[in-house]
Amino acid sequence: MRVYNFAAGPSTLPLPVLEEAKKDLLDYQNTGMSIMEMSHRGKAFMAVNDEANALLRELMNIPDDYSVLFVQGGASQQFAAVPLNLLQKGKADYILTGNFANKAYEEGLKYGDMAVCASSKEDNYTYIPDMKNIKVRSDIDYVHFTYNNTIYGSRFTELPNTKETLVTDMSSCILSEVVDVKKFGLIYAGAQKNIAPAGLTIVIVKKDLIGKQMAICPTMLNYAIQDKNDSLYNTPPCWPMYIAMLVFRYLKKMGGVPAMQKINEEKAKMLYDFIDNSKLYKNNVNKKDRSLMNVPFVCPTEELNAKFVAEATANGLVSLKGHRLVGGMRASIYNAMPVEGVKALIDFMKKFEMENK
Repeated sequence: MRVYNFAAGPSTLPLPVLEEAKKDLLDYQNTGMSIMEMSHRGKAFMAVNDEANALLRELMNIPDDYSVLFVQGGASQQFAAVPLNLLQKGKADYILTGNFANKAYEEGLKYGDMAVCASSKEDNYTYIPDMKNIKVRSDIDYVHFTYNNTIYGSRFTELPNTKETLVTDMSSCILSEVVDVKKFGLIYAGAQKNIAPAGLTIVIVKKDLIGKQMAICPTMLNYAIQDKNDSLYNTPPCWPMYIAMLVFRYLKKMGGVPAMQKINEEKAKMLYDFIDNSKLYKNNVNKKDRSLMNVPFVCPTEELNAKFVAEATANGLVSLKGHRLVGGMRASIYNAMPVEGVKALIDFMKKFEMENK
């Protein structure tokens, strides 16, 4: 029996996608071999690459003057790739709203004059700073921020009010809600939370930003080379790309990103409403800034937190232990988490609260 997997990543995948992949595992489209065995330059896999690209463009309404790259290395590798490709003036500003935003900033410091233009670090990243009145330096190459805070459970509900190029890490929220790609110079996302198994990273970058890489930019991190070769410069992460294609098909069938956003808002509201009306559980994030994807919560004591996680696991609700930086619990309710899974979690939380007053 399958459990409800609330892991932050690698995370749960849609059951119809897994069932489709199971059929193709041994023999993909009568080729006599698995999708994991075939050449990335063969017709069968190149068709996968092309369809995945086209479907993502359709789902996110990506304009023609943007390139879509499928690369490796995880979002963490993009912390270096972004400055290596985009720094022309040698300066960029960063908004710090969590662990990964801070890591991106620290990596960027190796390549240029980076500054923090806004931060919620002083309050343990429990809110998103005011974006209406944000002050950035003049003559910078870009402003970087992390759209959804996987660990601390916050998200941007408005974009930084600036004319500078916006760069964002959407690893834990891509395809979960409608975004206007045209407002960004570059979007990147590790796929292992909302799209595919670990190993694939998606980069959506405006074409006029490509080809200006620093001289020290490694070949494998060079957007121009990846773009010129349709993400097939070297052997790509074939299996995750194939799963991504299936997930994109699934999302299109479900009604696209607007439909998923409606479901995600419903799931998040149910869970937050229960937590807010509970006497046992608490969520510390500013209500306006709460994530739709990652919901952290705590009990009054560490002993109760540990007991909750153990009993939830025994009841088929797994991977609820919070990140070590925050503690407590965290329910990651990505696109593939069904409403029924959230309802099952709430039912267990009710029972646990009654038994541990």
